[in-house]
Amino acid sequence: MTRTEQIERSLIKRFRTDIWKKFIRAVNEYKMIEENDCIAVCISGGKDSMLLAKCMQEIQRHGKMQFTLKCIVMDPGYSKENMAQIRKNLEILGIDAHIFTSNIFDVVHQAGGSPCYLCARMRRGCLYNYAQSLGCNKIALGHHFDDVIETVLLSMFYGSEIKTMMPKVVSEHFENMELIRPLYMVPEKDIMQWCVYNDLHFLHCACKFTEEIETKDKEENSKRKLVKKFIDMLRSRNERIDENIFTSLHNVNIDALPGYRKNGTKHSFLENYKKNKGE
Repeated sequence: MTRTEQIERSLIKRFRTDIWKKFIRAVNEYKMIEENDCIAVCISGGKDSMLLAKCMQEIQRHGKMQFTLKCIVMDPGYSKENMAQIRKNLEILGIDAHIFTSNIFDVVHQAGGSPCYLCARMRRGCLYNYAQSLGCNKIALGHHFDDVIETVLLSMFYGSEIKTMMPKVVSEHFENMELIRPLYMVPEKDIMQWCVYNDLHFLHCACKFTEEIETKDKEENSKRKLVKKFIDMLRSRNERIDENIFTSLHNVNIDALPGYRKNGTKHSFLENYKKNKGE
């Protein structure tokens, strides 16, 4: 058995409960894959997107749905060492990927401001555009369970609203394109265990701006890292805290909210208050 085959086998054997079943559940529950889809798996070089590519390969081989799969890697200006690491991991995992280049890092550097926000927006647009040129109607990103619950708290603490990443989204700017997140129910700790079990080493963050920041300041002061620490603290007191946050997203009690927003329009509980009183 080759190393690639061993890695693939680990997904449906050793990590069947922790990763594979949760991946399948999310795909089915949110109807992410449809007959004759052409899906582009966007690989950044990190553990999450690489695992996603393997899961998508496996479901294409063994699933009931017929669809086309294309793996794409965008080089926004990575160092030669980072690109070499990505290519090495693609070979180890048996992933045949389309690699294309962009000048995102240079543009972001010249623009100034918040590099992560601008980079993320530009990356998404480039990925949609390239995937569409390959005939794809969907792109798949490697956001996982922890990203979902962290986004809830980030939105509450820093954005004054309650929202999170959606399992799938219709693109506003690219016609007939959708975004899906098949690892929506897979916890990050299990992804990390999969990496350790298979002795896999992926890029942590290949962004040169992040590297510069970490070199100058070792303090973990990003908002998302603070939220991670907060959830870890809560989990030490209640091991189901993250599951409870996730479940609450699917169990919103509108009747017990003073206000909410629907399709951009704000609503108040007062709209139906008199009706509820019988007036």
